[in-house]
Amino acid sequence: MTLADFKATIAQSSPPDVGAPLRALWHDARGEWDAAHSVAQDIDDATGAWIHAYLHRKEGDLGNAGYWYQRARQPVATDSLDAEWARIATTLL
Repeated sequence: MTLADFKATIAQSSPPDVGAPLRALWHDARGEWDAAHSVAQDIDDATGAWIHAYLHRKEGDLGNAGYWYQRARQPVATDSLDAEWARIATTLL
């Protein structure tokens, strides 16, 4: 699946058959922050931490985001939220 293919699924009523990390990003792209956060909380690895960091950055909780970036072993993002979302999704695809 390409990034364009994944983005095209956002208009669908249910997520595509993908793993939890991409499902969290799918919910986020639909404006479903709580659902995205719920999925991300159950991913207990660096990928889950990265998504968690992104979500808290989006929420505006930069202190919490910084903690999760550290757990993800990722630099604190300073680019746009859209760019970070695409970077995470591309990495996972």
